[in-house]
Amino acid sequence: MSDHILLERRDGIAYVTFNRPEQRNAINYAGWLELQRLAAELGSDDSVRVVVFAGAGEKAFSAGADIVDFEEHRDNGAKARRYAEAFDGALTAIGELPKPTISRIHGFCVGGGCEFATTTDIRIVTEDSRFGIPIARLGLLIGYVEMSHLVNLVGTGAASYLLLSGRLIDAQEALRIGLVTQVVGAGELESYTDKLAGEMAQLAPLSQKHTKTLMRTLQKNPGLQDLTPAETELPYVVFDSDDYREGRTAFVERRAPKFKGR
Repeated sequence: MSDHILLERRDGIAYVTFNRPEQRNAINYAGWLELQRLAAELGSDDSVRVVVFAGAGEKAFSAGADIVDFEEHRDNGAKARRYAEAFDGALTAIGELPKPTISRIHGFCVGGGCEFATTTDIRIVTEDSRFGIPIARLGLLIGYVEMSHLVNLVGTGAASYLLLSGRLIDAQEALRIGLVTQVVGAGELESYTDKLAGEMAQLAPLSQKHTKTLMRTLQKNPGLQDLTPAETELPYVVFDSDDYREGRTAFVERRAPKFKGR
């Protein structure tokens, strides 16, 4: 485990913290690889029901890719392709986690940090948060993985504005275009996110997992053409699960269900 990315498990929730506050929690090459490893670890940990991502300190969720890496890892096309394998691999791994994911955002959430946040399921932000992907200011492009997450979330119009203007937008504008889920006061961010994550951790893991899979399938194949047999059957698999029987019994008995994820 890197000191730059911290992990804490508590009450069914995994808290992953970008821990470079002096660099506005910029993520270096090793950090993207570590996020891939963490995604595999948390994805297979049945004790974890929800994953929350946050930035250390007072200034930022994450300023994105560490610019110090650019000379070593991104100063030509061949190196940039290798860097993208780590970066895209991390975003894909987080996006495909079989558990709900939440970004708890304050301050700056820009560049690769903003792209990372779009891969999570829910984004709770403070009123003073700022968002943008100012690639045009650096002469960069984002890859297909990042572009697909962004466009799926906000549409081509808002994505074009963010990418082509290079501007940063405030929390209310981010909420209006669908980039974020909820805006709260700075003093409420931790408690609001903890409450939400705690409620979600009590829900049915199989339902959460398969909901995410169904959503990814729909995004990749909006017309639902030529679905595989497994994709066709997926909406019905939970009806044979212990969790479904528990949820139905608990509803009839007017008690809280105790889901086991099977």
